[in-house]
Amino acid sequence: MNYSDEHVALCALNKIYGYHPTLAASLIEKAGSALGCFTSAAPDPSVMPGPDRASHPELLSQLTPSALEWARNELSRIDSRGFRFLTIMDEDYPEPLRECEGPPLGLYLNGCSSPTEIFGLKPMIAFVGTRDISPYGRLWCQKLVRALAEAPIQPVIVSGMALGADGIAHRTALECGLGTIGVMATGIDSIYPVQHERLAIDIVHQPGCGLITDYPMGTSPVALNFLRRNRIIAGLVSAVVVVESKTRGGSLMTARYACEYNREVFVLPGRIDDVRSAGCNSLIHAEMAHIITSPEELVGELGLGRPSRGAGGSWAAGSGATLRGILTRKYGELSAQVRIGEAVKENLGITVEALSARLILPYQEVLTAVTVMEADGILTTDLLGRCSLTPNYS
Repeated sequence: MNYSDEHVALCALNKIYGYHPTLAASLIEKAGSALGCFTSAAPDPSVMPGPDRASHPELLSQLTPSALEWARNELSRIDSRGFRFLTIMDEDYPEPLRECEGPPLGLYLNGCSSPTEIFGLKPMIAFVGTRDISPYGRLWCQKLVRALAEAPIQPVIVSGMALGADGIAHRTALECGLGTIGVMATGIDSIYPVQHERLAIDIVHQPGCGLITDYPMGTSPVALNFLRRNRIIAGLVSAVVVVESKTRGGSLMTARYACEYNREVFVLPGRIDDVRSAGCNSLIHAEMAHIITSPEELVGELGLGRPSRGAGGSWAAGSGATLRGILTRKYGELSAQVRIGEAVKENLGITVEALSARLILPYQEVLTAVTVMEADGILTTDLLGRCSLTPNYS
């Protein structure tokens, strides 16, 4: 792609003023263009707005020809890797983000579709939540994304590529044929966490999907970077869904940014004694979020049309089937799988050890039966061995 001198200047300013985009915007307005910030004789600190006036001299000192040379090399590296760099001046820069206060001057993009196909054709909804997601959170994250996939107006699912709720939302969106956008806290040339390398590959090869970041190539995932990432997530979308959140963390920050940007916030309520739901419950208490009471209600509240009956993929929706009947036909009436399925339904998050004790069955027999059911897509287990039914059987 042929980048103009203005693109080069914006790329350089994005690196220098990444944490202070409003200051960069003031400089651009004063200079008349991004390139003008580098060609003016001496940038005037008086253009700094409000309390930032005459501050950050170390940033002004970086407006040098060498910064432009770095940007030219950066854009060349982007081209060689098949990435793209969108500036806030480009028509295909995502409009919802452009309208926010202090949007990034540039976005790096990795995907097989055009920016318009990724950002400009469908509403965007964010799903965020704790990395330490519970079986309850996993189940309802999947159910809610599947419900949106069944809506008359299908949205793009936006999240932050983290473990837990983020990864579940991205993966479920891909499985349901929805577009999904991963907002990264690193350079576009690296994936964090490494466990999501396969997920990232699947996203960039799926039409209508992509990975984005405002960080230059080679940026490492340091803690401060995630705040900028969360602002982008909140700014891109029309609504944020918080699946589970502790009282501190990125999910609550994203929700607060969403409120600043006049986005809707929805939360999945949880038990008052569950640390993973404490953040969601605090948003409800502060009247900063709407409570999700059903997948159908969420679809309607998001303005995605009247949901079809049984949105969310429940095995019982309109079929008259029962879980016991399904498992009996599949495994036999006297099979361990029938008893295990019913026990997991009644005790979400129960471990294999607890199942063995509850059902008075040998541990190895229960483990084998659970492994078979997991391979058949009926239940899942997490790293702690906690079992939950998949959305189609819950």
